[in-house]
Amino acid sequence: MHDHDLTPAEKRLRLLKQGKKGLFHLIFSRTGIMTLLILLQLGLMLLMVLRFQDYQVHYYGLFTLLSVATVLFLLNSDTDPNAKITWLLLVTLFPAAGILLYFYVHADLGHRALKERMRHIAKASQNTLSPSAADDALAREHPQDAGLARFLRTSGGFVAYHRTDARYFPLGEEFFPAFLEDLRQARQFIFLEYFIIENGWMWDQVEEILARKARDGVEVRVLYDGTCEFTKLPHSFPEYLRSLGIRCRIFARVRPFVSTHYNYRDHRKIAVIDGRVAYTGGINLADEYLNRTHPFGHWKDTALRLEGEAVRSFTLMFLQMWQVEDRKLTFDPWLWAPAPEQPHAGGYVIPYGDCPLDDQPVGEWVYTHILNTAQRYVHIMTPYLILGHELEDALRFAARRGVEVSIILPGIPDKPLPYALAKSHYRTLIEAGVHIYEYTPGFIHAKSFVSDDLRATVGTVNLDYRSLSHHFECGAYLLGAPAVEAVERDFRLTLKRCHKVTRQEAAHPGFRWKLTGMLMKAFAPLL
Repeated sequence: MHDHDLTPAEKRLRLLKQGKKGLFHLIFSRTGIMTLLILLQLGLMLLMVLRFQDYQVHYYGLFTLLSVATVLFLLNSDTDPNAKITWLLLVTLFPAAGILLYFYVHADLGHRALKERMRHIAKASQNTLSPSAADDALAREHPQDAGLARFLRTSGGFVAYHRTDARYFPLGEEFFPAFLEDLRQARQFIFLEYFIIENGWMWDQVEEILARKARDGVEVRVLYDGTCEFTKLPHSFPEYLRSLGIRCRIFARVRPFVSTHYNYRDHRKIAVIDGRVAYTGGINLADEYLNRTHPFGHWKDTALRLEGEAVRSFTLMFLQMWQVEDRKLTFDPWLWAPAPEQPHAGGYVIPYGDCPLDDQPVGEWVYTHILNTAQRYVHIMTPYLILGHELEDALRFAARRGVEVSIILPGIPDKPLPYALAKSHYRTLIEAGVHIYEYTPGFIHAKSFVSDDLRATVGTVNLDYRSLSHHFECGAYLLGAPAVEAVERDFRLTLKRCHKVTRQEAAHPGFRWKLTGMLMKAFAPLL
């Protein structure tokens, strides 16, 4: 039977059977390479002991000199201080493996091209979105936030908007019907950019609408991260979508040993419909986000729907990432699709993105700003708590100066190592006055900060090294918007289903968690 004789469902089945999930690529992650190098060094040391005893002095002398030179180079580099400690420990314990891995990662093999491309895209689109009247009004009404708004505008062209409606969804089950209805209403274009897309009930509902819209002449584009090919989607999935009339691209497919840029993942979740509506938040397109499957108990996640001019910023973010491998940049006509103001919407919305290649940790600085300006409370939901000194100090200082700082974390972890690392921060934070809670029914995947009934941010940025330093991320900063109240209300309702971690529990988390946390904390920036 020829392909043109198959129905779309039959094409999909054939492609999925033909596709390979590429699990072997997993060994080429940075962790895999580090493990391989350490094993090679251990083998070399054993060989020296068994076969080349006469050369042991030369071997150790050579690597001692190389280790000293690498340590001096590290101390004088602009590497993140937390990462410096990890690299120093690695070079000291495993000189050959540590030195080779450090220079492999920092040689920028391959990802120099990506870095230059992202700089070019950022420069070309820096002033695409002109500052609006909202900037002056925001500065007058909220002078404490004027500096953050100025930074977001000058660093990435992220403009402040008023008269944009923001609707907060406290669960995936509440988000999904509204999301599907907006997809059904599309007339011009649908842009989807997600870290994870997985075949299942949720994706089936989305795909059916996308295929129908593509047949009706709507421009449909799907962009997902290359890690989906590990376990979620077959290699042939883009071909299948193209057979339905849907344009599809993969960000940073893993190409073993060719470059290190696969360490930089597209962790963003963006949906833009007709330039009128945009979504962001923690929800990916997979069944656990709707609690149709329960791998880690109840899955608690959130999303934000924007309607109005602020949608343009998410359209721009999508187009920037979509065109990473294009020679010519094109933003028309999609960026200038009509986006009617919402005259009854209050407050301000600043969508923002975070690129790991521009040396500006936007996501971390937004979080730090909220902690530093809070007067009464900061309430946080995050799946992971793997902190550098700067954020840990900001949390502790906020608590020490009388701000009520509360963090909700998973009660059932999805990964044991990040869970152990989170527990390694509990005692220090609780002693400073930070309140830590664990979500008893299951896993928290939401990423939100809310403060003083005035400020909130909802997006994709976790409190861990990956999100803060290595991933492309996004979010929306809300100032004085009604949705801030909804974020705070959700936090308080979620708190009722949580267990508060006591000082005793923080001091004695159990031998397994304490030992694992101590060991992994040294290597957290590499994970």
